[in-house]
Amino acid sequence: MTSAPIVFEHPWLLVLLPLAVLPWWRGLAPARRFSSLLLLPPDRAARLLQLGLDALGSLAIAALVLGLAGLQRTEQIVERQGKGAEIVLLLDRSRSMDQGFVSRDALGSASPNYYKSIGDERGLSDGRETKAQTARRVLAEFASRRDADRFGMLLFSAQPVRVLDFTPKPAAVQAAILAGDIGRGLADTDIGSALFEGLSFFEGRAYTGSRILLLVSDGGDHIDPDARERLERQMRLQRVSLYWIYIRSLRSPALTAEAGATAAEADTVPEVFLHRFFRSLGIPYRAYEAENPQALQRAIDDVDRLENLPITSIDTVPRQSLVPHCLALALVALLLLLLARALEPALEPSR
Repeated sequence: MTSAPIVFEHPWLLVLLPLAVLPWWRGLAPARRFSSLLLLPPDRAARLLQLGLDALGSLAIAALVLGLAGLQRTEQIVERQGKGAEIVLLLDRSRSMDQGFVSRDALGSASPNYYKSIGDERGLSDGRETKAQTARRVLAEFASRRDADRFGMLLFSAQPVRVLDFTPKPAAVQAAILAGDIGRGLADTDIGSALFEGLSFFEGRAYTGSRILLLVSDGGDHIDPDARERLERQMRLQRVSLYWIYIRSLRSPALTAEAGATAAEADTVPEVFLHRFFRSLGIPYRAYEAENPQALQRAIDDVDRLENLPITSIDTVPRQSLVPHCLALALVALLLLLLARALEPALEPSR
């Protein structure tokens, strides 16, 4: 933690601070007559009590003056230690994410048109959640469990849209995830551009722990050779881990090629091509196929379990007013002085 300088909102009121010496001025104390000071026995307890009362008086005046002057502590840079990661959420916002999960067992002989009844922004016409809504709900629950993490987020379809820069603030993270519910997605998906934008979150940042790109998408993409080379170089440079949660639709292919297919044949399938490319990057990589909300939840839970390493984060604590503390201290000192004043007659020796 860096030092926290003290500032005042009304520094000119500090001219009243010398008033704190008034309790030590004996001219204000009532005079008592004795025939001879030699007749007074030494009273150490009384002297200590008088010193304590004088100190309380000075404390009350000084605290009141500091409170009136608006004592404040400037913003601080705080280094926090915990277990977690820096996570960039890459959430697919293409049109296909506005469809719902469809069970393979429930297909029968029908051949549904998935673009016919996408529904409104609040869900499908039959009340089920869309894939995008389920993803946002599960991601929101995931983020709420990871207090020590710093989250960034972007949405993507044809182009990536940065929604939130790195922050540890839970309210900001939840608001960013909720913002993905605005409007409808486009038909195109450019995962390569989304990955480049996700990697840009880490540029210029000190490496403080685990770095994660969490890609949530229901489809793959072909990436040209130049972009693949740059992605590989940047991912190794930034030392990121990549998690791909592939929300598999009814007619979508698996991430592994069919038996007997050559590499060239397998790469014609965007999802298989992307999975093979991610595996070749030489970075920590895991892929999950989620065919229903339960599988999506299990995939997120697995990421939550795996990425829990020590992390150092830097946070900014805003300016803090110390006026309430000063006034409370002055009040306590005054109450103690009033109590001593009330008990004074009972402590005086009888004549």
